[in-house]
Amino acid sequence: MTQPARIAVIRGDGIGLDVTDATLAVVETALARVGLPRPVYDDIAAGAGYFRDTGKDIEPGGEERAGEADAIFLGAIGLPSVRHADGTEISPHLRLRDRFELYAGVRPVRAYPNAPQRLADPRAADIDLVILRESTEGLFYSAAVHGRSQIIGDSEVRDTLRITRSVSERLHRFGFRLAEKRKARGGKGLLTCVDKANVFASMAFFRKIFDEISPEFPGIDTGYAYVDAQALDLVRQPWAFDVLVTENMFGDILSDLAGGLVGGMGMAACAEIGDRHGLFQPAHGSAPDIMGQDKANPLAAILSGGLMLDYLADRLGVEAYANAATLIDDAVMAGFVANRLRPMEFGGDMGTRAVTATVVDLIGEGA
Repeated sequence: MTQPARIAVIRGDGIGLDVTDATLAVVETALARVGLPRPVYDDIAAGAGYFRDTGKDIEPGGEERAGEADAIFLGAIGLPSVRHADGTEISPHLRLRDRFELYAGVRPVRAYPNAPQRLADPRAADIDLVILRESTEGLFYSAAVHGRSQIIGDSEVRDTLRITRSVSERLHRFGFRLAEKRKARGGKGLLTCVDKANVFASMAFFRKIFDEISPEFPGIDTGYAYVDAQALDLVRQPWAFDVLVTENMFGDILSDLAGGLVGGMGMAACAEIGDRHGLFQPAHGSAPDIMGQDKANPLAAILSGGLMLDYLADRLGVEAYANAATLIDDAVMAGFVANRLRPMEFGGDMGTRAVTATVVDLIGEGA
């Protein structure tokens, strides 16, 4: 009998609690449908609220326990009123990325019928791309561990942008393999390197490594874009792209821009994957102003739960986890096609609980 997956759960702050509960309910439904056991959860306290109450951003031993799990699920972290003395927010998840080398930040961007589409062009209905954001270095290198920034009195601050061969090689190979996987399912088979290689030596190095890795994947087409031009094209012709591989800060900005094209951050799923660990979370914030009010759109978190199940299929060598992930993806798509998913975020009449219950019903119906 298949052993249950071990999931470290960090609910965090604000609506992180609401959307985590929603996600686990959907994940358990999908697993039961394919005959897999309910996961074993290890709840770990962390976030701005915990920091406010204890002076620590994660409970003692929490990081170690997270690393022992098969996967980590995180709801949301941060409260606007709780910050470090230097003004930065509480962000233990950045340290988890750094500690567990979660270099591959996978941000799917997909248009759904009956969800808001910000572009008038009918081709916007075909948006289906992934922004692959390097998540451990780049300009976030200084932010990953509090205190890495160089603060010079009250006159200057220096943050370090770091690009290494080791991480970039793994990131680009991950991108090519992702493009291969999508091509096998009917995707474009295109990987675009997004950088600023015309200005920064670090970005020229990033592109150089991309070119060195490319010949290993002859079945995948390659493209190049400077980040400013790519931002323009994500508004002008986002349907032309497949997988975009970027530096950390560039990916952070572009993924939010792209999320806005297909409804908003309530649809922004995220997987952060390394060679030995994976963390899954909605890319939106904690929205404490609507916490516990049954208003949050849980679909970004639910879709992140699907990404987690797909990851577990590879990690645990059990294909049924991938089947469960497909059930979640198909249920969300079917729900929008039939106009059965109408989140309040989009001006609809369905709160967190109603959206969750509908996805659960659709999985049960075999959508």
